[in-house]
Amino acid sequence: MATQALKYVTVSPAAKHTATIIFLHGLGDTGHGWEPVAQMLKPALPQVKWVLPHAPTRPITVNYGASMPGWFDIAHLGDRDLFEKTEDEVGFRQSSMQVQKLIAEEVDAGIDPSRIILGGFSQGGALTLFSGLTEERKLGGLVVMSGWLPLRSKFKNLLNGHAANTPIFFAHGTEDPLIPAEVSEASRDFLLNNVGIKDLTYKTYQGLGHSADERELRDLREWLQKRLPEA
Repeated sequence: MATQALKYVTVSPAAKHTATIIFLHGLGDTGHGWEPVAQMLKPALPQVKWVLPHAPTRPITVNYGASMPGWFDIAHLGDRDLFEKTEDEVGFRQSSMQVQKLIAEEVDAGIDPSRIILGGFSQGGALTLFSGLTEERKLGGLVVMSGWLPLRSKFKNLLNGHAANTPIFFAHGTEDPLIPAEVSEASRDFLLNNVGIKDLTYKTYQGLGHSADERELRDLREWLQKRLPEA
């Protein structure tokens, strides 16, 4: 699985391609699930190509072993002690290698790493932090929506040399029943205090569950426009 190339949906730029956003969906979804968001943001980011990969299908413990698209296995949801539970390190590493291949493809096509944003929702957000802060290249930034920092006990030993200087947009709903806000807040605090992230934009949205809404997408659009100005 680690060497198998990911399939993905592409949303082409409206203007000359000078930047790329790779966005990772959540558990049970596919890249198609975020295609409407990419299309919605396209007028504000005409220079951006969106790459929306599909996760491999695998058995998921929290769903009684049923197979579905997932970046890694997960055994617990809705648990404030998510960090202390067994996490699928092998799955994280396998999927991270696949994501890094997508990044390499964009670099090989002429896009500077500083013009590449990696982002994701839920599981995809957790994988974004794992991949983006261990990736050998310094990316233009990371987007985490309704996600968390995985493998916290080992994370500091896995960091790349420029993790602290990687900008991050981290957003979460206050009423998320699957990834409680406390888990997001603990992730934020770890990134600030243990990783030393210097540029972290942390947003919470009152009443929002495990999803995205217009408020969050508006803030995301503004952050992306600052990170990826038209060349």
